[in-house]
Amino acid sequence: MERMSDEQRWMAHAMALAAKAEALGEVPVGAVVVLNREIIGEGWNSPITDSDPTAHAEIMALRQAGERSANYRLPNAELYVTLEPCVMCAGAMVHARIKRVVFGAFDPKSGAAGSIFNLLPSEQPFNHRVEATGGVLEAECAEQLKTFFRKRRKAQRAAGTAAGNSTLAASGAASTGGSSI
Repeated sequence: MERMSDEQRWMAHAMALAAKAEALGEVPVGAVVVLNREIIGEGWNSPITDSDPTAHAEIMALRQAGERSANYRLPNAELYVTLEPCVMCAGAMVHARIKRVVFGAFDPKSGAAGSIFNLLPSEQPFNHRVEATGGVLEAECAEQLKTFFRKRRKAQRAAGTAAGNSTLAASGAASTGGSSI
């Protein structure tokens, strides 16, 4: 059996955190901040649960890392996340002075590390450069997301069918005056 690299190990941990988001009904994205081969911050998506549009996995992990290190700057830290960061999260990484972000699946709808926007690696005239590596455990991270959305669509269809049947039954009862035929 092939031994996992550090990148794969941290990404597998981020995937476990993503499962926590999924258990809450959130999009399964997880993140860890690592400094000197030690986790200093963890996070998973919780914008719905927390009623907070900024509660992305990366932001939650950065907040915890900042609290643990008693510093909002996290130089030399690496952030591992299961999905390519969005613009908001990419900006937060620049401000936190993250050394490098490593992500799993690419995000063709809102990715800021090359899929849609090119903020990471930060070649722009920012005051800090964040390195970026994508595609670590890409297939596994993508499958975790695809499975979540597949289940959610199935549940929505089932709810729509049940609602449609209730509506149909009610309209049928109304058209027959509420009596059975």
